[in-house]
Amino acid sequence: MDKFDCLKVFTRVASLGTFTAAANELNTTQSAVSKKIAWLEKKVGITLFSRHARAISLTSGGKQYLGLALKLTEEMNFFESQLRKEQASVSGVLKLSVPSGFSTRLLSAPLNDFLNLYPDLSVDVSVSDKFVDLVEEDIDIAIRATNLKDSRLKARWFMDNDIVYFASPSYLEKHPPIMSAHDLNQHQCLTYSLASLSNLWRLTDGKEEFKVKVNEQLRSDSPEMLTQMAKLGQGVIVMPRWMVEQELQAGTLQQILKQYKSTKLPMYLVYKDSEYHPQRIRTFIDFIVDYFSCD
Repeated sequence: MDKFDCLKVFTRVASLGTFTAAANELNTTQSAVSKKIAWLEKKVGITLFSRHARAISLTSGGKQYLGLALKLTEEMNFFESQLRKEQASVSGVLKLSVPSGFSTRLLSAPLNDFLNLYPDLSVDVSVSDKFVDLVEEDIDIAIRATNLKDSRLKARWFMDNDIVYFASPSYLEKHPPIMSAHDLNQHQCLTYSLASLSNLWRLTDGKEEFKVKVNEQLRSDSPEMLTQMAKLGQGVIVMPRWMVEQELQAGTLQQILKQYKSTKLPMYLVYKDSEYHPQRIRTFIDFIVDYFSCD
C-alpha cells in the first residue's frame, strides 16, 4: 500500500471520528479504510485507534502519531500545490547552459525580452563551450551545436550556423593569396580545440567536398580568443558568421573562399526527456524557437 495515502486516511478518520464518515468523505468503502488503518498500524508498530462498539478513539500513541501525520500531509499538499503552480505559470528558476559566444552575441537580447515578459522568473546562465551533463548538473536547457547521443535527452532545432572563413586584412596582405581550399596548406590557421579533428577543414563547392589538413598556429576552446587573434593578424579562422559579423562590418576581418558553399551547423535546445516539464521550460523553448524563426 501507499504509505502517504494511508496517512491521509488516518488523519481523516481521526478528524471525523469513524471509519464510515471517513469512507464517505473519501468516496471509498469502510472496509478499504479499515484495511489501510490496519496496514499503517502494522507498519508503524503501534495501535492507533481503540475500537469500541459504536465509536473509535485515538490511543496515546495514535495522538502523538497524528501530529506527525498532519505535518507530513500538510507539507506534501503544499509541495504538490507548488508543483502544480510550476506546471501552470512561468516562475521559479530556469537553469541554462550556453556557449560563450552565443550567450553574449545572440542570447542576451531574446533573454532580456523573455525576462521582461515573465518578471516572476529567475534565470541562472552557466556559460561554457564544453559538454555539460544536464542530469548530473541539474541543467534545464542547454544550447548545443551537436547531434544527441544521450537517450535521457531531447532536442529541438532552432537555427543553423552559417560556417565561413576569415582573416584580417593585415594577414592577407603579408601572405600568399588564398584562391582555393588547397591554398590553406600554406597558411597559419587558428582552430577550435573542442571540435573533432580540429585541424581537418572541410569545404564544398556543392558538387565536391575538399578536405584540407591545416597548420594549427593556435588552438583554443574559446571562440572569442580565436577571433581576437585573427583580428591581430595571426592567421585564418573558421567561425559561424554571427560570431564575426561586427568585425566584418568594421573591416577588421574579411571573408575568404566565398566561392565555396557555406556549411550549415544546426543549433539545438537540449533538455531532459520528461513528460512533465515546468511551464518555464516549455515556454522558454517555444519563445527561443519563435524568436530565431522570425530573425
